[in-house]
Amino acid sequence: MNDYILSCCSTADLTKEHLCSRGIEYICFHYTIDGVSHPDDFGESIPFDEFYRRIAEGAKVSTSQVSTGEYADYFRKFLEKGLDILHITLSSGISGSYNSACAAASELSEQYPERKIYIVDSLGASSGYGLFMDKLADLRDSGMGIDELRAWAEENKLRLHHWFFSTDLTCYVQGGRISKASGFVGTVLKICPLLNMDNLGRLIPRSKIRTKKRVITEIVNRMEENADDGLDYSGKCYICNSACYEDARAVADLVEERFKKLNGRVEINSVGTTIGSHTGPGTVALFFFGKKRVD
Repeated sequence: MNDYILSCCSTADLTKEHLCSRGIEYICFHYTIDGVSHPDDFGESIPFDEFYRRIAEGAKVSTSQVSTGEYADYFRKFLEKGLDILHITLSSGISGSYNSACAAASELSEQYPERKIYIVDSLGASSGYGLFMDKLADLRDSGMGIDELRAWAEENKLRLHHWFFSTDLTCYVQGGRISKASGFVGTVLKICPLLNMDNLGRLIPRSKIRTKKRVITEIVNRMEENADDGLDYSGKCYICNSACYEDARAVADLVEERFKKLNGRVEINSVGTTIGSHTGPGTVALFFFGKKRVD
């Protein structure tokens, strides 16, 4: 039995059942929709289809990260059981949760000097962060101790690739990531921006591609270019979507058609309410292990 726990935040965008089945502990972010606050609890408070429908109808949403105090209370319950902690956070490139978790760990280290409390910045998000957690659970289950697993996480986190596209630019305009004029033109021309996460864990626009059909092909091309062993990639592949399952399924079908050695079928999840508050509906993301991200 392990003498440490492996932990993440709800923004890893796996299902609650997946995390529990892998023995991964978690703490929830929060979001507010039309003035009412909810935990980012895997669609339990508000089902994902209702959440994205309300955003499409104009609901106002905002998010809040886990505070230092919340992290401290969460970590303490494991420390009191004599367990060490390896907690992986949402990317510091899009959230301050890493700093909050580090502050809580520093505070608790004085109270529990005999315990190890390790915080790792995933430099990832959504089900890419989730795929990273799933791999760490594999290594833990193979017998890897907390120090070795922490070192592996730090060494390999930039090998996790995140590629996103969106067919609905509304939330990108509302969030100020693109101008109203660009959003209007992009909508008229059916432009689907293709983005990925850089080596600092920031979401970076890479291409503007016309039509959904072309961007679906291009996102799989990016996997072929960057995945371990190219078309011979034998790892797992995850996809997540925000109320556009058919688009996600089209990407998954193309991945499974091209990559014959995948470890199982492509797993499709929903973009959770924290990440989805910023992307809105119409986003598909593809995740896999590959070359180290350098920019």
